[in-house]
Amino acid sequence: MDFEALGLSPDLVKAVTNRGYTEPTPIQSKAIPLVLDGCDVLAAAQTGTGKTAAFVLPILQRLAFVGGARSRQVRTLVLTPTRELASQIHQSVLDYGQYLDLRSAVVFGGVKADPQIAALKQGVDVLIATPGRLLDLAQQGMVDFSALEVLVLDEADRMLDMGFIHDIRRIIDMLPVNRQTLMFSATFSKDIRSLAASYLVDPESVDVAPANSATELVEQMAYPVDRERKSELLIHLLRDGQWSQALVFCRTKHGANRLAKKVVSAGFAAAPIHGNKSQNARQRALDTFKSGELQLLIATDIAARGLDIEQLPEVVNFDLPSVPEDYVHRIGRTGRAGSTGRSHSLVSAEDEPLLRAIERLIRRDIPRVQVPGFEPSDTPPSPDTAQRRSPRSSDARSKSQRAAAGSRRRGDTGGASSARGGRVSVRKKAASRG
Repeated sequence: MDFEALGLSPDLVKAVTNRGYTEPTPIQSKAIPLVLDGCDVLAAAQTGTGKTAAFVLPILQRLAFVGGARSRQVRTLVLTPTRELASQIHQSVLDYGQYLDLRSAVVFGGVKADPQIAALKQGVDVLIATPGRLLDLAQQGMVDFSALEVLVLDEADRMLDMGFIHDIRRIIDMLPVNRQTLMFSATFSKDIRSLAASYLVDPESVDVAPANSATELVEQMAYPVDRERKSELLIHLLRDGQWSQALVFCRTKHGANRLAKKVVSAGFAAAPIHGNKSQNARQRALDTFKSGELQLLIATDIAARGLDIEQLPEVVNFDLPSVPEDYVHRIGRTGRAGSTGRSHSLVSAEDEPLLRAIERLIRRDIPRVQVPGFEPSDTPPSPDTAQRRSPRSSDARSKSQRAAAGSRRRGDTGGASSARGGRVSVRKKAASRG
């Protein structure tokens, strides 16, 4: 099957071909026809499998060829958890829509609002936004949702967790009830699926891989090491393996800063990226990393979602994430678009419960690799202790999510008719929209 067989226009197929793609991925093959038909969709697929195109392409098709006059009101709203992902989705909209008469804009926090307001005043068909900045602009009367046809929640599990749910509810209350709603992510817990159901009407579920699974294209390894020797081991791995590039994840902003200073002192080109950095500094670091000028990007989990870095060979979990699902997103920055990659987790004794929680989530054991000279002196906690400390339950996940929410909520965040078979579909269950 090719993209034309999915019902996409020649202009869209040409734009896709320009990007070097000739055959749709499984998530695209399954989701694009459903979105074109106007269905609400809950889609889960592994990272790096083309989820963005799976919703951008059919939305552009419908906006360009289904519906009335060009009002330049917001007809599609895409909500994302981070500024970087918002910018990336906007670029995809520009690339795929280059031959269409559609306008788009992106709004997020951390930068001046004036250019974003000017773009909105010119009129846009597609708006990509982080929740915080969008609410600010909406409260100023700068956004008109009366013509909205499609709402997309990208990285929907994060959008619906404790860090964003209140903002999401406020935004949804502003939207037309009769609209198409799409939710895409690589991970969906049972709780998130239940919550998502309250925003979807007769949704079609699309699952192209086991829930919360990691791609087989990524080789996963864990390195036992004392906590105080993690940075020393990372530098050893960089030198011994002659890594060309690596994306390194730390749990905290201060930890990312400290590690960046250590690896720079060891002679590596590195920069930290996290919520305390200005947006210009974050974008500059990301751009130099993508271009290959920067060898190491030391990041918090703002870089774990959606960022598409071509041919990234190595991902390092300097600190394991507190929420096991975030591990799937982190290692998904490599092994994308059919390429292979490697994931390296530095695991001290106190990290073992987190590692076991990750292994339960992905339903596989991660091989331990002992590096000579870095044998840990401490011992892992007993299984009983590990079980008590492991974030297995949804309550434990909620606590860790609430702890992260305070720094994430504002710092990184900144329904018209549905066509089915050429007819306008009046949605039942409208009261369930919240």
